Amino acid sequence: MSLIAAGVHSATLPDNCLVRNDWVCPLYVETRSDVLLGALGQHLYLVLVSLAVGVVLAVPLAVLAHRVKRARGLTLGVTTVIYTIPSLALFILLLPMTGLTSTTVVIALALYSLTILVRNILVGLDGVDPEVRDAAAGMGLSSWRTLWRVEAPLALPSAMAGLRVAAVSTVALATVGAIIGQGGLGNLITTGYSSNFNAQVLTASLLCVVLAVVFDLLLLGAQRLATPWRRGQR
Repeated sequence: MSLIAAGVHSATLPDNCLVRNDWVCPLYVETRSDVLLGALGQHLYLVLVSLAVGVVLAVPLAVLAHRVKRARGLTLGVTTVIYTIPSLALFILLLPMTGLTSTTVVIALALYSLTILVRNILVGLDGVDPEVRDAAAGMGLSSWRTLWRVEAPLALPSAMAGLRVAAVSTVALATVGAIIGQGGLGNLITTGYSSNFNAQVLTASLLCVVLAVVFDLLLLGAQRLATPWRRGQR
């Protein structure tokens, strides 16, 4: 029942940004802070868990592709093919196993991150000077100790660069989870768009941008702390 039909004249409505349906509306943030925080928390959960799973899977895959030449093409090919699968199709493929849950989104985002993470880790490992490996072997280091103590630190800048790109990409892709109602800020964007709620659409979109920038800056800081020998090269 509309307000007018209920006997409430439109002139009695308060004149504020919510009533005017403004794009920029501080009152929306003030009155819906619990909804925003809930969506932001779900978005953070999706991004953090997806990236963690992606890293856990990408490291052994990249090492395998680096050490076993026959596995390189297969690894890069499979991760690339996964990245080309539309998100809706990937969700549908996962639904019989995981249902309409956040697990479906986490698995999809982790799989999407693999193509970026694996390639960057592999580039870092491939970029290690062969003379450095020879020196490590001359010191008596085993193959795995050379990987852990020599190759991994030298590959870290490239790996961190890939993690930064994957993090920003995952923040954006997580909004697609709104397709199955598990999209964090994406849920607010889609419901706001369908109901013509401008303040909700703009606020949720801006939070996605801010979240991506924060992730990038935090990972950049972590990269600088983890690779102090590269500071003088910048």
